[in-house]
Amino acid sequence: MTLAAHAVALTASAQSAVAQTGNGFLSPTGVEIAFLLVGIATLAAAVVTVTTRQLVHAALWLVVALGGLAVEYLLLTAEFIAWVQVLIYVGSVVVLLLFGLMLTKAPIGRSPDADSGNRPAALVVAVAAAAALVWVVVDAFRTTWIDLDGPVQGSTRVSGETLFRHWVLPFEALSVLLLAALVGAIVLSRKNSQDQEGQS
Repeated sequence: MTLAAHAVALTASAQSAVAQTGNGFLSPTGVEIAFLLVGIATLAAAVVTVTTRQLVHAALWLVVALGGLAVEYLLLTAEFIAWVQVLIYVGSVVVLLLFGLMLTKAPIGRSPDADSGNRPAALVVAVAAAAALVWVVVDAFRTTWIDLDGPVQGSTRVSGETLFRHWVLPFEALSVLLLAALVGAIVLSRKNSQDQEGQS
């Protein structure tokens, strides 16, 4: 009887410990399952983006990949970062890329001449960069957990305070990068229009 009572006590304590620590890897929540599924879809869209030989299709699959990242940010309760992702990357960078394709008269169909023989080297570099990024993120946030049921961590106020206190220089550098891309698109469009006028 003593051993049975001891076993029951151990089982009850283990169940209470599991209840206190929450769900683990063997019992994921709905948010974690959705995060995993969206991540797989985003990864697939990114792979199609870099492997397709149609430039317009690559740009459209890039929209899917960046939109999937925005959904991942929403699932991590960072709604401000998610909307920044949609407005800047999906709404500006991809549109700018599509305008560049149209203004430079890029081929709409398959572009075998746009491919190169450096695919193996590019694959090695991509895998190495991905492994380094995963290692850095896992090492930096190994013991950090996000309480999805708690207060929002990525609100506008919290993100703004962090951005303008610690990340002002990268933020301004990104602004200059977007401005340079916009000026480059204008220069390309003016050059093409002048060439057409000279030919006519």
